[in-house]
Amino acid sequence: MARPAPPPNCLHPLLLACQSPLPELSPKRRGAPLTFSPKGAQGSCSQRCGDQSGPCSCHPTCFGLASCCADIRDFCLEISPYSGSMMGGKDFVVQHLNWPNPTDSVICSFKDSIQTRGHVDASGHVHCVSPLLYESGRIPFTLSMDNGRSFPRSGTWLSVHPSKASDSEKSQLVNETRWQYYGTPGTQGNLTLTWNTSALPSDAVSIELWGYEETGKPYSQQWTAAWSYLYSLASNIHNSGSFTFTPKPAPQNFQRWEVGSLRIVDSRHRAGEQDVRALWSNEHALAWHLGDDFRMDPVAWARNQCLAWEELEDQLPKFLEELPDCPCTLAQARADSGRFHTDYGCDLEQGSECTYHPGAVHCVRSVQASPQYDSGQQCCYTADGTQLLTADSTGGSTPDRGHDWGSPPYRVPPRVPGLSHWIYDVISFYHCCLWAPECFRYMNRRPSSDCRSYRPPRLASAFGDPHFITFDGTNFTFNGRGEYVLLEAALTDLRVQVRTQTRTGSEGSQDRGTGLTAVAIQEANSDVVEVRLGEGSGVLQVLLNQEVLSFAEQSWMDLKGMFLSVAAGDRVSVMLTSEAGLEISLQGPFLSVAVLLPEKFLTHTRGLLGTLNDNPADDFTLRSGEVLPPSASSRELFRFGADWAVQNASSLLTYDSKFLVENFKNRPKHDPTFLPLFPEESSASPSQASAADLCGDDTFCRFDVAATGSLSVGNASRVAHRQHLLRVQSLQPVVSCGWLAPPANGHKQGDRYLEGSTVRFRCNNGYSLAGAEASTCRADGTWSWPTPTCQPGRSYAVLLGIIFGGLGLVALVGLGYWLLRRRKSNTAVWGSQP
Repeated sequence: MARPAPPPNCLHPLLLACQSPLPELSPKRRGAPLTFSPKGAQGSCSQRCGDQSGPCSCHPTCFGLASCCADIRDFCLEISPYSGSMMGGKDFVVQHLNWPNPTDSVICSFKDSIQTRGHVDASGHVHCVSPLLYESGRIPFTLSMDNGRSFPRSGTWLSVHPSKASDSEKSQLVNETRWQYYGTPGTQGNLTLTWNTSALPSDAVSIELWGYEETGKPYSQQWTAAWSYLYSLASNIHNSGSFTFTPKPAPQNFQRWEVGSLRIVDSRHRAGEQDVRALWSNEHALAWHLGDDFRMDPVAWARNQCLAWEELEDQLPKFLEELPDCPCTLAQARADSGRFHTDYGCDLEQGSECTYHPGAVHCVRSVQASPQYDSGQQCCYTADGTQLLTADSTGGSTPDRGHDWGSPPYRVPPRVPGLSHWIYDVISFYHCCLWAPECFRYMNRRPSSDCRSYRPPRLASAFGDPHFITFDGTNFTFNGRGEYVLLEAALTDLRVQVRTQTRTGSEGSQDRGTGLTAVAIQEANSDVVEVRLGEGSGVLQVLLNQEVLSFAEQSWMDLKGMFLSVAAGDRVSVMLTSEAGLEISLQGPFLSVAVLLPEKFLTHTRGLLGTLNDNPADDFTLRSGEVLPPSASSRELFRFGADWAVQNASSLLTYDSKFLVENFKNRPKHDPTFLPLFPEESSASPSQASAADLCGDDTFCRFDVAATGSLSVGNASRVAHRQHLLRVQSLQPVVSCGWLAPPANGHKQGDRYLEGSTVRFRCNNGYSLAGAEASTCRADGTWSWPTPTCQPGRSYAVLLGIIFGGLGLVALVGLGYWLLRRRKSNTAVWGSQP
């Protein structure tokens, strides 16, 4: 049975009053605290998911420990698919839960406030539908099988940015550019929408237009976000997978919506009914639905919109000052992975299809939104690694009042992922740059950041057997067996811990070295993320709060206090709120870890990666404050490493198998019985003669071959060490002198503003240059000469050309006269010969 349609402009996930109750729901729901029946016996997981107490466990670790309650899969739910667009409407199935009879008494409650109607199919599988949300990330939900009387089952849904949703769950705007330019000169006729009919099993469908807006006083409690049903384009049409129509101007009362999406639903649902199974299109500029005033003169219409936006922008708070400066080079931008991440709209690894940034090959965005206004930075680069600025090109990078990826806790402007960015940064770009020739107005209020105040992060690494390179550049080897503090920083309560284990050789013997097999990270009260070697060879496993995550559907996750990205299955990036970043990758049989810290962490770090203070002499500081000298022997450094063993009460690592419990949880965190091979004791054996050819002068590689007898282990360390050195090189500070303006009534040659770069100046015809013809960026960050002026009058260059041209003509005539005389003279001489 269909639900009544909500009020037209309802803020669905934000205002509980807008949540029209399901007809069959118990009146106690919709935003009120959950009320359950009394808890069952401790032998059940009903209402106990995550609980480890009692005679059996409902915690994710119970599977490996064989301690789960028998009904854990009935109450602690696994779902498939587990992710979908935050636009909602995606059907998912509860795994392992079979219900004896088909029923419509299924209710799924998301975040204790948003309910959708589910069902049980003929095969006994339980289905839910994801709701329309204004946030991305992991969304808890509970499940009722008794029409809302109790919700004893729970699970997690992953809501993702609309651009990260798979094409299979969307409808497609055929030639999307045509949709967004419709009504401008040369863009008329029919438009076509297509979809996968199997994604919406229904004989007849309706196609609706929904509009998005953000209203109220900006940066106030009244500032709200809303998706609203506007009108239907078609009702009760055959589900053929395609719909073609000729757009007509929308009624006047709908024309204020300029950003929106199309939604396809089963025709049995009422128009505008929320949270039903649906296929949404990409959000887009609604040029095709605008009124006759737009179609009659789109340039004038867009110019007026651009001017109105310009006026509003000048009244809003200035957000540019709190944005981080861009990295100076493409190499820096790609290496600074804790603070910047690839902009999916301009990705070097995906063919550099940079539609909005012509001339660029790669763009990055700041991972974190700015602290006060939740804005975002964007930085774009050319093929030679030069930053592309809007002051020089319309393809330059533009900062965003609304961060494209949103900002936790989301839900309200300008934090809504993707959509706030559309309202404040994208539709205005259409008004000023794409539909009207007023782009200078947009660029003046969205100027590219230069890199004069950019400071690269500090890098430290751990890899191989294991070898450590501290933030201050100290190299050492510590191959203890146990669990250790890689890094602590009280500044943000950042903790990074590692587990090291020995490798079993091909003949079953244990190496006299160890390697990293797990890394766990937490900052303040963030989630705990652990990356470890999986059971299979060459497999990474990622755990969130001790539960194994799947990345089969998504490679990016918004988590509490951090973002997580997985690339190609062998590299995990962790980006923390403090702008610290970690990259954990698979290198041979062990993990490799790179840690990036911004300068604010200076003097605030402890642990195996040393004290970040530009002083290598105190990197070997023990917990007590005692400092071992840089010349300490490897046995002394073994004491240093052992001193940084994790304490049981503060361990972040997971113990979800009998092996881990017996060998790490219930034993000393540093194994005092394990005696490794120390570097000064290692020597190459005849069977390892090829190690020299492989390793060259890389001492880490040579040691690992000696400790393990494996060339492949040594090579993995060599590769990891080389990657560290390349990253250090990429992150070297670069001096920038900042953008240099061209002269009025002239132009410049050169758009690189780093140390050693030269910019040259020329004047237009009818003007002469007063000042230097060129300026060079100096090591102190200043230009050798200021921008010259172009004064009315014939250009000096033209005058010089005329002068030298005239002199050249005189010289040419003189040369010809001399040759003619010479020829006559020679003819007289030659004529007297026999």
